[in-house]
Amino acid sequence: MVAWYIEYEYWVAAVQLVLAMLGMGAGLQIADFKNVAMQPKAASIGLLMQLIVVPLVALGFIVLTNLPSGMVIGMAIVASIPGGTVSNIFTFMARGNVPLSISITTLTSIACLVTTPIILDFLISDYMTDSFVMPAKKVAIEIGLCLLLPLGLGMAFLKRLPNYAERFSNLCVKGSLVGIGIIVIGSLGAGRLNFANTSGDDIGVLCVFILSLSLVGIWLTKGFGLASEDNRAIEMEVVVRNINLGFLLKVSLFPTVAGQSNPVADMALFSMLLYGAWQMTMGIFLIFWRRRQPVSTAGASIN
Repeated sequence: MVAWYIEYEYWVAAVQLVLAMLGMGAGLQIADFKNVAMQPKAASIGLLMQLIVVPLVALGFIVLTNLPSGMVIGMAIVASIPGGTVSNIFTFMARGNVPLSISITTLTSIACLVTTPIILDFLISDYMTDSFVMPAKKVAIEIGLCLLLPLGLGMAFLKRLPNYAERFSNLCVKGSLVGIGIIVIGSLGAGRLNFANTSGDDIGVLCVFILSLSLVGIWLTKGFGLASEDNRAIEMEVVVRNINLGFLLKVSLFPTVAGQSNPVADMALFSMLLYGAWQMTMGIFLIFWRRRQPVSTAGASIN
């Protein structure tokens, strides 16, 4: 199986992302995006957090620490990708503004067609070999084909076959989880996720970075005078990121070559998997914490 995975790693990453986005699209309608026009302040702050604040936090850690190149690249990938579809579910469970969460997820997913290559190039160009050229066009095409196109197809499925959309969405999400499982098992089998070769100090710094994003998502949004349900949506968007897309970007940046190991690529994957585990843990914590607090609409910005 390991040999099969190494040969088809790119397609495993691509298929699991397509399935995740099909599942998300099958739960979206055009009407959902009207909330962006109705709540421009909240949506704009969400975009600001995703596209500016998170990359700046990553830049701070990259400049101020001495992490190995692989972790820097993994951190940069996490910072350059949009919020994940799970954030919408977590927002609902935390009694946040679900339409706002869906709108921010979708807008950042569209924006990343342009922003992801730019952010990646800005953050990691100094950590790649001199001969490396950011495949911005390739990344943009992959985002369009594996993220935006299936998102639109999922929405079309909901419109055409609304009675089957929920079942279709669930099947796609489960298929995506299977894909992630194959990535983890294949990487373990190939010896790519070797904790013994990872410095405890480096893992500690990476964990502080992850915690910092969580704290930024929780506390920074409070200063904008939004309703608490809007704050909950934005903090989930910051914490829960589209790691599915991150896996595809990693494979795109570091194509697998049979018989050749790539410690930098393996460390980048390790960093993303660690973040993926953390975001699920932090998301569940936020759900239980927020559900114990009252939901206020005071200060809501609809302008």
